[in-house]
Amino acid sequence: MGPLMLDLAGHELSAEEKEIIDHPLVGGLMLTGRNIYDLKQLAELIQQVRQHARNKILVGLEQEGGNKQVLKSGLSPLPAMASLYRSAEGNLDKACELAQQLGWLLAAELLALDIDLCFGPVLDIHGHSPLVADRAFHSKSQHVIELAGHFAKGVHQAGMKTVGKHFPGLGYVQDAEQPVDKRSEAEIRNHDMRVFKALHEQGLLDAVMPAHVTYPAVDKLPACFSRRWLRDILRKELDFDGVVFSGNLSVMAAKSVKEFGDRAKQAMDAGCDMVQVCGHRDGAIQVLDALPSTYQASERLQALQKGPASDLTDLQRKAQWQSANRMVESLHAG
Repeated sequence: MGPLMLDLAGHELSAEEKEIIDHPLVGGLMLTGRNIYDLKQLAELIQQVRQHARNKILVGLEQEGGNKQVLKSGLSPLPAMASLYRSAEGNLDKACELAQQLGWLLAAELLALDIDLCFGPVLDIHGHSPLVADRAFHSKSQHVIELAGHFAKGVHQAGMKTVGKHFPGLGYVQDAEQPVDKRSEAEIRNHDMRVFKALHEQGLLDAVMPAHVTYPAVDKLPACFSRRWLRDILRKELDFDGVVFSGNLSVMAAKSVKEFGDRAKQAMDAGCDMVQVCGHRDGAIQVLDALPSTYQASERLQALQKGPASDLTDLQRKAQWQSANRMVESLHAG
């Protein structure tokens, strides 16, 4: 499995894209709204990708719920994660029950579509950053631990792995173009990072996506490029042995490193197992040209592949799906 995850331009593979995904360094595809017309078309696209890819390939998307639900047509309409605690009227046990059902439902539907991964749950703290807003479960770190932990249990119950984001925490960043968190290291550790630590210790964190944020109290480099954050703190201190994804290296916050090839090399040197270049075809090609074609990606990536799953029609006949879908409908009605 190669170390590069990229995206596609449209609803079907172009001749150029067939050639690109046959490259030995390509190991992942990030689906976006541009790639989805309906479920039949999506199934055909994923089948094409798996047929033309030289290596085994991880197919993923960001399906967070609310206005961050990329894939909508034909699937259950997912609420924003921040709505769960409100819907439970402050009853944390009830909110956790809803979160676990929702995690199972989201993962089961995506697995039925031959999708390996959903990039979630969001483990950031709610209420301080417009970049997070209602994507997060709560404004208190302990509540995020409980709610996101139950969501992750549901994802695991369905048979999918989890990708916690955005390490060590995006919840206090105000500006997407200049993402800096000037808080002390102690505050970041004791408030934001404790969510990642807790879920990892519970065995609920299979992969992590670091933030494109600089925390000057810890390192002058953004977390996605920082050996201090990824190798020293995440790997050694927290003893995390799962997959680390870079996040999208074409976003504004990654442009502190000019060339795409250098961005990929720096992220991988910092400790990323797979780098993402989405929304920038030339950038993805630059990464493929910059890395040696014999590069061996981490064996950790293999563990994220999906196993056998029911197709969507069979899934929707199951009592568990029907119960979870009714739950979602009641959340929207409320």
